[in-house]
Amino acid sequence: MNRNLKNVLVISFGFLLLFTAYGGLQSLQSSLHAEEGLGVASLSVLYAALILSSMFLPPILIKKLGCKWTMAGSMCCYIAFSLGNFYASWYTLIPTSVILGLGGAPLWSAKCTYLTIAGNAYAEKAGKKGKDIINQYFGVFFLIFQSSGIWGNLISSLIFSQASNKVEISEENLACCGAYDCMTDTTNTTGSAEPSNSLIYTLLGIYTASGVLAVLLIVIFLDQIKSDQAETEKEILETPSFWSTFLATFQHLKDKRQCLLIPLTMYSGFEQGFLSGDYTKTYVTCALGIHYVGYAMICFSAVNSLCSLLFGRISQFTGRKLLFALATVTNTACIIALLLWKPHPKQLAVFFIFPALWGLSDAIWQTQTNGLYGILFEKHKEAAFANYRLWESFGFVIAFGYSTKLQVYIKLYILLSVLVLSMVTYGVVEYLEAKSSPGTPTATKKENVGPLTQETHM
Repeated sequence: MNRNLKNVLVISFGFLLLFTAYGGLQSLQSSLHAEEGLGVASLSVLYAALILSSMFLPPILIKKLGCKWTMAGSMCCYIAFSLGNFYASWYTLIPTSVILGLGGAPLWSAKCTYLTIAGNAYAEKAGKKGKDIINQYFGVFFLIFQSSGIWGNLISSLIFSQASNKVEISEENLACCGAYDCMTDTTNTTGSAEPSNSLIYTLLGIYTASGVLAVLLIVIFLDQIKSDQAETEKEILETPSFWSTFLATFQHLKDKRQCLLIPLTMYSGFEQGFLSGDYTKTYVTCALGIHYVGYAMICFSAVNSLCSLLFGRISQFTGRKLLFALATVTNTACIIALLLWKPHPKQLAVFFIFPALWGLSDAIWQTQTNGLYGILFEKHKEAAFANYRLWESFGFVIAFGYSTKLQVYIKLYILLSVLVLSMVTYGVVEYLEAKSSPGTPTATKKENVGPLTQETHM
């Protein structure tokens, strides 16, 4: 096997193991640690730490440690979060959330840098175009990585379904589920009784072991970047100083198109935050039980992966405007339906229709928004994507931050309002582009778009 391909597979399976654990834990936070909103508070803190990490840490760590050891060290931050869940409290979960947030950005940046260097090195030896090989490497990576959402949630559902203390849900308790929730700890009053400690520890043990295996895979099997690739490495890692990186991010806001795209970028964080923080708790856990959360999120992950692949291919034929319109209509229909629907265990299929439609919409928001940034700001991609990560992370922080303070129907109205505002400002961006440059080229340099798509999913 080609050595570079071997390294791509090592990274891909390392991320698969790591995010099998993290993806499953993120889906369960609001249901597993509902007391005083600890679960969603930890996610809010996590994304706040990610904002700071994205701005400053990646270039510094990669330059000091190299890609391999940056990835290994950052993966240990994810393991710390798994360990913090064993004895979940404000004194364990919040600090480990900060640690994970700080490790998130260096992990993804080191992965992108490593695959780019490896792709360019192989292309030079094989006499091929660098961007073609890099696209192939990222294609292999995301093919393997995307399934992590399925395995992590499948493990949690299979383990929690072993619980022997399931209880019958009364109609009175079901009235507290859905958009007009009773603002109480629905995890303990409805659905099934909280899983036993032994089941929770079993799940966390599996997740922690998965993270440890990921680190061992990287440390033992991943090759260091060779010295004969120093020129390529220098070119990729040569970054501005600490403060100039920070300033460049905000100086990019002088571009009115960037300012107009802020609502759309934040909406991406809002809608993902609602699904993983509110839908899983007040609809699925409340009416069906915590053991169904994993199955619902599997549905979301599977549809999201398939649609990301599909829309990535057909966007050149349909154009981004049509796809954005499809996502808007789909999300709007879901929000209105969630406002009207009273969840009931007898309507089992409906619980999976919503995450499936949400996955379809999210696939468009992720692929097309990243693509839009890559096209509009081709000359300032670094600052543009720093803004993308910054504003989407703000969306997550706000969504998780008010999660325990507001009733679900208010959150749905906020979501709908931000969506409408996003489409208005996005429409202005398209108008300005059409007016200033009628011959704007279609998606270019996709290699710069692909690797960033999943950064936002931590």
